[in-house]
Amino acid sequence: MIAVILASGAPDRLYTGLSLLVATAAEGEPAHGLATFGALGALLREELPPPPAEVVEAAVFARTLAELRATAAELPACRLWACAAAVETTGADPEAVAARFAGVRSITRFLRETGEARLVVV
Repeated sequence: MIAVILASGAPDRLYTGLSLLVATAAEGEPAHGLATFGALGALLREELPPPPAEVVEAAVFARTLAELRATAAELPACRLWACAAAVETTGADPEAVAARFAGVRSITRFLRETGEARLVVV
């Protein structure tokens, strides 16, 4: 199992975190993610943040990032939760959270439930 804490809303870091989750889940291995403050806002938006300036093929990057987000939601082995503290303190729309995430988890509960997983923070 892999456990990924998505801490940043930076598009390149979201891409990395979602790639880890999707690649792992596509192999049939459980992949669990927790979107905290920066990532929560970015993942709740309809349009994801624009790619970093150094990305030459910006349209390809943007399309692939959106596809990673959609694939993460569809893969049975992949579960993505919203951080409870981030939801509460940012005033995130509960309907939007319910539409994009498997639920809301505290970081303590997330870590307890992922136990011996390989932990990655991006």
